[in-house]
Amino acid sequence: MKDILKNGTGKNGNGKSGIVVNARELIAPYRIERGRGFRLKDYATANAIGNAIDKERGEALLRECSRKLNSLQERLHAEGRWSLLLILQGMDASGKDGAIKNVMSGVDPQGVDVTSFKAPAGVEMEHDYLWRCSLAMPRRGRIGIFNRSYYEEVVAVRVYQHFLDGQRLPAKVVSKTIWDERLGDIAAYENYLVRNGIVVRKIFLNISPEEQKKRLLARIEDPDKMWKFSPDDLRDRQRWPDFMAAYESAVIATASKGAPWFIVPADDKPFARLLVAGIAIDALEEMNLAFPTVDAQKARAAKKAAELLAGESGSGNNSSTKSRKS
Repeated sequence: MKDILKNGTGKNGNGKSGIVVNARELIAPYRIERGRGFRLKDYATANAIGNAIDKERGEALLRECSRKLNSLQERLHAEGRWSLLLILQGMDASGKDGAIKNVMSGVDPQGVDVTSFKAPAGVEMEHDYLWRCSLAMPRRGRIGIFNRSYYEEVVAVRVYQHFLDGQRLPAKVVSKTIWDERLGDIAAYENYLVRNGIVVRKIFLNISPEEQKKRLLARIEDPDKMWKFSPDDLRDRQRWPDFMAAYESAVIATASKGAPWFIVPADDKPFARLLVAGIAIDALEEMNLAFPTVDAQKARAAKKAAELLAGESGSGNNSSTKSRKS
């Protein structure tokens, strides 16, 4: 813990107590770069650090992470070469919406694109399953967040295979190996994204059935949150082992150094959000981002412009006078 969370000085050295987060150390236990030997049951759904981070300190840490993210996002935009894609997957009520809202609360909204993928419909059904996700990929200099993604095609569709029938695929391509084929396509697709400057980080919010039950009941009992509840949530609970098996297969087949998975314990919302923030920070820090520098000619032109601006006088008053006369 001493290496992960350290006391530090406040912003601009104002002497106020602060907290420094070592993102790389914080997220290391949850990072999966090789799928071989991976077992989802080996990863806890609860906060592995225990009570070392209480609610107050967790909120302070998240605020610090938010400031750090905002600073890094400014450099990402200014440099304009890289982009970051965060994919959030998990069972219903695992905290995907809350993580996005709280982690990105301090980041310039102009630099972040959030896309929530529901069951495909309309024109989406007339294309391959990666099509709609390709359209939503973040442009250079931006952060993209997928709330669910093409992984639903090897998780939900694999669990409920009648969904596959609705995709109107030629019978010839629907073979017994379709899931292995799709996972192979996804791994190749992510390699393609990485080679084109899109840094990919995949997050599985690992919630327990017991904690999900609590959250679903809370939704039902709260009139302001009841709208979030869907009967499909109960249907999916009945197939919990099947969903876990599908997620495990997805991690095994697609985890890589360039596009790693993170198995985030989601029973503890503040800690899960802290980890998601750490994952984003670490990915951006790996890019070695910097503000662009200007050459001597541009620097001289900027200095000259500053002198001209400083030499102006009364332009604002003249404009106001003309406006009143007109």
